[in-house]
Order: sequence, then C-alpha cells, then structure tokens
Amino acid sequence: MSGDVTPTAAEQTVMADVLRRARETEGPDSKAPIAAAIMHGDDVIAYGVNEVHLAHDPTRHAEIVAISAATARIGKPDLSGCTLLSSLQPCEMCLSAMQFSGIRRLIFASEQGEVASKYFMFPEFDISAFREAAKEPFEWCGGIGTEEVLHLYEDGDA
Repeated sequence: MSGDVTPTAAEQTVMADVLRRARETEGPDSKAPIAAAIMHGDDVIAYGVNEVHLAHDPTRHAEIVAISAATARIGKPDLSGCTLLSSLQPCEMCLSAMQFSGIRRLIFASEQGEVASKYFMFPEFDISAFREAAKEPFEWCGGIGTEEVLHLYEDGDA
C-alpha cells in the first residue's frame, strides 16, 4: 500500500466490488477491464466501467463514466466530499476530471509502476508529481487489492 491515507472499512468493501466489476468485464471484447466508483461518506453514488471501445470514445474511461453518473445522480457537477475508487491508478485525464469535479480523495488498486505503460500518456508524471502540480491538494492510497486485478493490466491492447 502506498499514499497518505488508509481506506475506511466502507471504502474497502466498495473496492472489493470495484475489483469484482473489473474482473467481470475481462474478456475478448474488453480492451481495458477497469471499474470505478464514487462514494460520499459510506454510500456509493455511482459505478462506472471502461466504455472506450463500446462507445468508440477515448474519453469514456471508467472513472469518467463514474463521475458522469454521480453528477447526473446528484444534479450538480460538484462532487466535493466524495471519494473516487478505481481498479487501476487513474490516468492523467481522469485525475484532471477528479480535480475539476472537486474530488479530493482517491483509492485505487494497481499502480502505474506495476502496469503496462500504455495506460499513461505521460509516464514520467507519476501520481506524486500530479498531486504536487495540482491546483487543489488531494489524498490518495494505492495498491488496495492489486493482486486481484494486476494481471488485467500487465500487457495487451489499450
């Protein structure tokens, strides 16, 4: 485990569900079986899975899908006080969306240094560098349950 926070019991429970969802999307048609969730306190607001190849849209990462579903559900773009959970460390685009939406807490499984480089467009810019450069600080914890999903991200097509 790395980062500066420890997941709550509720976050650990939801992370188990996120990891299950990621494993369930693995298959010949799934190019990147990634799942995510948005929580507020102990409650899940939304889930998302990678829809890039389904929607033919390179922005439909699991984290973006979850953020979109959460903002639609609550009826506003501000997710302050929420936590983003993901089966894979969010890419630069998803970290930016997290910042724009007001999310300041991040929990994820597999970390950038463990997975194929195709998942990150700016590989020299790790999560610590992103946090340091971010307009608003955020807290994070990585490596939660990575052993359950790491095999999904070690190689293959993007």
